[in-house]
Order: sequence, then structure tokens, then C-alpha cells
Amino acid sequence: MITPEYAQMMARYNHWQNDSLVKAASTLTDEDRWAERGAFWGSIGATFRHIYWADFLWLARFGVVEAPKITSFADAQAHIDWDEFVGQRRELDGVIRDWADGMTQGDIDGVLTYKSISYGELSNPKAPLIVHVFNHATHHRGQIHMMLTAAGAKPDDTDIPIMPQEYKEY
Repeated sequence: MITPEYAQMMARYNHWQNDSLVKAASTLTDEDRWAERGAFWGSIGATFRHIYWADFLWLARFGVVEAPKITSFADAQAHIDWDEFVGQRRELDGVIRDWADGMTQGDIDGVLTYKSISYGELSNPKAPLIVHVFNHATHHRGQIHMMLTAAGAKPDDTDIPIMPQEYKEY
């Protein structure tokens, strides 16, 4: 279904887009970042935090990091200092890239059994779960892009073919 090279490309795209949207969001005030905007997670800040914690949880499920101490996604939506968040996001993007860079086909094949906050214990093939990690983030970044644009910020383009070279290098 997928290869390590797919995961590596998506990790780089993920990093580029997170950097791009964080840069655009940094032009807003903290009040603007946390203003209710009618999105699923409410605000730009809360949506960023949701992506961060979902990424963190998936990395924990794959055994890359230690599981975070949260009991629901609502716990992860609390307001946080923006500069602190930016540092955490950049660090986690590095962990995601390292995970993808070290991935083998054996890491992709097989089944992962894990606990879901919403659904209890689940077992699923790893390949679609890896796709989900990146697809989930892309979905919510699209919401952030829309909220940033509506707030007057100028996010960069999102197309993989124009990804800057510094993000493409493996």
C-alpha cells in the first residue's frame, strides 16, 4: 500500500506546512489566534493544538514517544503560550521526520493494536494508520488555512510540487 519513501515525503510535507501555518499565525495577536471561529475545534490555536496532540498520540501508539498524560482531546485544547507551542511543534515535526526516515517496509506491514480515547482497544493494519496520521493533519491544517485567511493572515501555498528544497531533502 505505502512505502517508507511515501512516509518520508509526507513527513517533510507535514513539517513544511506546519512551519508555514505557524509563521502566518504568528502575525496575529494571541487573542486572534484563540478567537472562536466556528471551526470544529473552535479557534486557530485550539486546532493547532488538536493536530499536535493527535500526532503525539499516534507516535506513542507506534512506540516512537512515551504516551502523553491526557484523558481526552478536550484536555489538549487548553490555551498555551504561543512561543512554547511553536517550540513544541517544531520539536515534534523533527520526531516525525526521524520516525519516517528510519521507517522500513517491515514497520509499515502488519497490524497495530492500540487504545483509542473514543473507541477503546482497536487493531488495524499499520499502513492505513500511517496514511491517517498525515491525512488527519492535512485535514485540520486546511481548516487553519481558512481561519488564517479569514483573519487577514497570508498562509503560503500548500501544493506538494512546490515544496521548498530544504524540506524535500532526505
